[in-house]
Amino acid sequence: MSDNKDPACSTCPVQERICLQEKGKGPQSCPTINMGEAIESALKRYDDPEIARFARAASIQEAECYFDRHTRPFKVLPIKTRVEEIAEFAERMGYKRLGLAFCGGVMSEASILTSILKNYGFEVISVVCKVGRVPKERIGLRAGEKILKDQFEVMCNPIAQAEVLNQACTDFNIMMGLCVGHDALFLKQ
Repeated sequence: MSDNKDPACSTCPVQERICLQEKGKGPQSCPTINMGEAIESALKRYDDPEIARFARAASIQEAECYFDRHTRPFKVLPIKTRVEEIAEFAERMGYKRLGLAFCGGVMSEASILTSILKNYGFEVISVVCKVGRVPKERIGLRAGEKILKDQFEVMCNPIAQAEVLNQACTDFNIMMGLCVGHDALFLKQ
C-alpha cells in the first residue's frame, strides 16, 4: 500500500471496504479513515432542511433505479435511463421549470430531450453554450489557440448559461454535453 494519504478511492485494493462495511478496512489513502473532519463538516450541511429533502429524494431515486433490488445476493442492474431518472426526480421534488444548459454540438439531442421533458409535463428553459456571442479573444485566446485559426469564433459561455437559468428561476438544471472545464464552470455558478 502507498504512503500517500491523498484519497484514491478509484484504485482501492480493499475488498471489504470501511466506506461500505462497519468492520471494513481501508488503505492509508482512505478518506473515510483519514478525513473525519471533512466528513463531519459535510454531514452538518445535511441539517439544512432543503439539502436534507434533496438528499433524501436523491437516495430514493437511487434505490428505485435498480432491477430486483430486494433479491439477495444483490447485483447492480440499473433499469432506467438517465432521462427517466431526471423526470422522476424532478417530479418527486415537485419541480416544474427545468433548465437545460447544452453544447451547440448536441443541438438536435437537446431538442429531443426538451420534447421528452415537455411530454412529462415540465416547462423547459434551454440555453446553448454560445449564448451572448462573445468572441474568444475576450478570454485571451490567440488565433492559433482557436478551432478555426484566424476566423471569428464564439467562446463557450457556461457562466452566462448558469446566470440565464438562475434569472429564469429554474427549479433544477441539467447539463448536456458541456465540454470538460466548461461543465465545471457551470457547476460553480
